[in-house]
Amino acid sequence: MKKVTLLTGTAAILAALSVPAFAQTEMATGANATGVAAIDDRITDIEDDVTDDFDRSSDPDRFGPSDRRQGLFGSMSLQYSGSTGNSESQDLAIAGRVSYNQAPFAQSVGLAIEFGENETGDKDKEEVSAIYDAQYYFNDRFYAFALGRFEIDSLVDGEAEGSETPADVADELTDLRRDGFLGFGPGYRIINNDSTTWRVQAGVGVRYTQTGQQYIDDDSETETGYIASSRLYHRINDMMFVTNDTDYLGSSDADDVITNELGLNFKMSDQLATRVSYTTEYQENREIRTDNTLGVAVVYGF
Repeated sequence: MKKVTLLTGTAAILAALSVPAFAQTEMATGANATGVAAIDDRITDIEDDVTDDFDRSSDPDRFGPSDRRQGLFGSMSLQYSGSTGNSESQDLAIAGRVSYNQAPFAQSVGLAIEFGENETGDKDKEEVSAIYDAQYYFNDRFYAFALGRFEIDSLVDGEAEGSETPADVADELTDLRRDGFLGFGPGYRIINNDSTTWRVQAGVGVRYTQTGQQYIDDDSETETGYIASSRLYHRINDMMFVTNDTDYLGSSDADDVITNELGLNFKMSDQLATRVSYTTEYQENREIRTDNTLGVAVVYGF
């Protein structure tokens, strides 16, 4: 089909949802000492959560890769804090993402490194996380994908301190020191027009895990996993669109997990936009297998 431009009714409502901007407040001198800045940071965190909710619902990949930025690009960030005096501690966080898009092929790699020491000088965080995401489009409808994730928590070593409770000792042995997943498979856009898009994808994957006890025993576990996803977007009119996202993750040994999120997004005015979502999560072999969550996000700018 002909490439759909973003100057359509679909894009118009998406743009409208982002128009009501949150007000930015200039912090006065003394805000840090009085605690005003800390509350302002919390307000910003809440605002970010709401805007992220809207961004996810818009599904920027629903039309395919035609509007993706080409070439190599990315970002890196570093944060360090250290304190002395009544207590001594330090924390270091490094994060970055690099993407490379060229014609039908798009891929990105993300990395996060976090280290921390508490007031006694003992390590309280030593984690490394990495993700990988790639798609290759054979045509406007058919594509292949790959998803990868790997996490390391070096503090999970199965060696509990004597002062810890029996529950802490048990957790140390069962918590994951390493957890990785790599999956790949085909995807297909069943519907792809300016009012409705629907794509499905399914594939096979491999999960690698190592608990604290397995680290002591120099052991690990690798199992085959199966993944399937569906992304449906439908524009009802210039003021409203609905989305339905479904994901399935299963394996030969671990419990099957199914999640479904139904979302309704609408612009009530040029300043007010609302999103209502209903999320269902099913997990096999737990006492109450299904959890349901109702979410409401509202953006109002003036």
